[in-house]
Amino acid sequence: MDCNRLIFKILFSVLLSANVLASETHTAPESTANSHTEGSTSHVTTASPSESHHHEIKSDQGYDPVAFIMHHIADANEFHILGDLTLPLPVIIYNKSNQTWFTSMSSAFHSHHGEGEEEVNGYKMTGSRVKAIDNSQIIDFSITKNVFAMLMGVAILLFVFLKASSAYSKRENMAPKGLQAYMEPLVQFIAHDIARENIGKNYMKFTPYLVCVFFFILINNLLGLIPIFPGSANVSGNISFTFVLGFISFILINVFAKKDYWHHIFAVPGVPKPLLLILTPIEVIGMFIKPASLMLRLFGNITGGHIAVLSIASMVFILGKVGTSIGGSIAGGVIAIPLLIFVNAMELFVAFLQAYVFTLLSSIFIGIAQEEHH
Repeated sequence: MDCNRLIFKILFSVLLSANVLASETHTAPESTANSHTEGSTSHVTTASPSESHHHEIKSDQGYDPVAFIMHHIADANEFHILGDLTLPLPVIIYNKSNQTWFTSMSSAFHSHHGEGEEEVNGYKMTGSRVKAIDNSQIIDFSITKNVFAMLMGVAILLFVFLKASSAYSKRENMAPKGLQAYMEPLVQFIAHDIARENIGKNYMKFTPYLVCVFFFILINNLLGLIPIFPGSANVSGNISFTFVLGFISFILINVFAKKDYWHHIFAVPGVPKPLLLILTPIEVIGMFIKPASLMLRLFGNITGGHIAVLSIASMVFILGKVGTSIGGSIAGGVIAIPLLIFVNAMELFVAFLQAYVFTLLSSIFIGIAQEEHH
């Protein structure tokens, strides 16, 4: 169907934009006195994998929950699976300083949980990200943990949509069944109860995007709730990810806006002209506040949920003094497990809620821009 094709096209455009903009430009720290000789591959001495992991959990004062939490909600050039086992991911870096490309796999750095042991062609993994050891400006196009999770989410959505579409072709004019029966009410809800109610007669033009963005946010939220591989990635809690989604909504709101929308921004009807000097800048600022609110709301809620779960889980290490107190660990587990069950249940609700809120507010903002003069 035409609608399905539009959904898949927009899905790929969202993914492509998110992949590009989720890559951040890094400024590497200054190299030390023992740094490598330019253009050569050298080796630096660091702690062993076990020592690196031990340092991540403990500090001079004992267990450091802040470092532990921030490490696990951040993006990384590899996907930690369990213990010393990690999934290596492609590292693709453009060095702006010398205009060269560097490509490798994260396993080349012999990293363990974000701390590399090897220097490879002037790059080293620090804090889970590969950076230049000198002051080179780099642009990271790597397939990071978050990008890998997005690709996995897209693969799941493609399977679900193609399966449902195939069911419509094979069971034409028949009652929905199986996966089709689960998907149809959700799509109908977005199309009729969200898009049509808030946008009006032109709602079908924007329905493919709203369906796409709802399921795209939802699948990434749900994968993030899985504590082990292939889940645990904090995709929706990445500000670059939410920025891209907010930016796409901003484009749809303003590019397809009616002339009455612009008239209300630059010349509010029924207002004395001197007041326009105050109201017009406020309206223009409001154009940018709308997508910013979409971006920050999704980012804040998902990141806050991950921090809450990891903070409660940290109680086991804090009370157990990182394994030195068995009684403390048991007490921490008794306290933490019921709280974790409750918070995870809330996070499951929030995963659906934030996908719904982003879609709803996007449709409301688009509807405001589509409203014509009465």
